[in-house]
Amino acid sequence: MMERSKHPIQHLWQEDQGFRKTMILNQAIQAAQGEYLIFLDGDCIVQPDFVKRHRQLAKSQMMVTGSRVLLSESLTQKILGWPQWNFAAFKSNLISYRLNGGINKFWPIVLKFGPGAWRIYQKFVWRRIKGCNMACWKEDALAIGGFDESMTGWGHEDADFVFRLQHSGVRRQSGAWSTEVFHLFHRISDQSKAAENAKRVREKIMAKAGIGV
Repeated sequence: MMERSKHPIQHLWQEDQGFRKTMILNQAIQAAQGEYLIFLDGDCIVQPDFVKRHRQLAKSQMMVTGSRVLLSESLTQKILGWPQWNFAAFKSNLISYRLNGGINKFWPIVLKFGPGAWRIYQKFVWRRIKGCNMACWKEDALAIGGFDESMTGWGHEDADFVFRLQHSGVRRQSGAWSTEVFHLFHRISDQSKAAENAKRVREKIMAKAGIGV
């Protein structure tokens, strides 16, 4: 893929010592040569205008939390059997996929909206934070020290990142109805650290609010 790409691709890696997503993300932030960062997970497929849509929403001192469309196990296996990703073919069968339970959303793929005040969150909201589809300015990510590398194991490192960005003065806007990605079905990862990670995020929120824990 790197050889076929029209754009230079830099591959970063780390030794497999369990779920250490925060560490590799920080490596990517440091290595990124552009001013704007778009975070995407490897179990997601994008629409042809994915980057264009994120660029439309990119504004100074703002970040974007996007949305995802969940694919069923059978549809995931079907798509993985294609020679290559064909969005036109996928879109032509959206109604059938939705009726058969292949996808959990229909309208956000068909209808897309641009920037607007309705997208902006007035306060931190935990819901709809998906680390598989986010974007922010590199300087804003560096200003808060990137992702918290002490958070290991699956879960809530994305919420922690968003909260700290918002607390630093960066405003959050929704990328729904614009930047949807397609999340391939896979077995659930080990979530044994999820509760502990969530507790740590809540403690940070309460501490910033001046509430004792």
